[in-house]
Amino acid sequence: MSDQLERFIFSKHDIRGQLVTLTDAYREVLEHNQLPLPVQKLLGEFLAAACLLSTTLKFEGILMLQARGEGDVPLLVAECTHHSDVRGLARVAEGAEIPENATLRELVGNRGALVITVDPQEGERYQGIVPLEKDTLAECLEDYFTQSEQLQTRFWIESSEDTVGGIMLQVLPGNNAATPEENEDAWETGVHLASTVTAEELHNLPHDELLVRLFHQLEPASLGTANIRFKCSCSAERSARALIAMGAEDVYQLLEEQGGEITADCQFCNKTYRFNREKVEELFNAPPHTLH
Repeated sequence: MSDQLERFIFSKHDIRGQLVTLTDAYREVLEHNQLPLPVQKLLGEFLAAACLLSTTLKFEGILMLQARGEGDVPLLVAECTHHSDVRGLARVAEGAEIPENATLRELVGNRGALVITVDPQEGERYQGIVPLEKDTLAECLEDYFTQSEQLQTRFWIESSEDTVGGIMLQVLPGNNAATPEENEDAWETGVHLASTVTAEELHNLPHDELLVRLFHQLEPASLGTANIRFKCSCSAERSARALIAMGAEDVYQLLEEQGGEITADCQFCNKTYRFNREKVEELFNAPPHTLH
């Protein structure tokens, strides 16, 4: 169950769910982010939430969950692809002292916003934004679905130093597995049962055992699992395309300003890509189709 996401449905009702546990992928993300413990745990919550959200959409591409504001932690980002590859980062203001029990809203600060972006390989990019008005990520996500999607959705996420686990429940619109009254009763029961879950259960129990322990009376049925891994999508080719998009004049000026070598640093995995004059000249003399 480590680094796995499981999709399930309540067999006789129009309610679906996701259950996720992250260990190795979470730790790999933290290896590239030297962060105070409270911010580490928040980033873990964002990673789990991005995985949970990615299963609600039928797309090939990237789902990005982002919080931004003007506080001590002005940026938190987590991404999950349709291949269940995750990466994430957090930024802490220089000199900031992070209180042990600070809330998400307090850390992100003024003008805080939660942004969900779906970037498909084909088709239009979609972005939804809601103000950060609640203290926890779970509550802010529930606000998002209430305001933007009009779907009953609840989240439970628990993060520690080395493990993060989460549950998402959501009403399935347009199905008719049960009457509206039966579905509403099942929803209230499911939310009540999920609210009893402990961090220890989310972090340590196999998913099949946890589903039975929590929801056996609602007859949960698995819809399949996905293995999650840390993988960064940066590459020398992507950095090269970014330079080409700047235009030759600006790139050559930057090359002079930086002493004959341009460096491009990936914020997610800390890799550095270097472009000296010879490589820059190759970029602007090469036919477009040579960059993949």
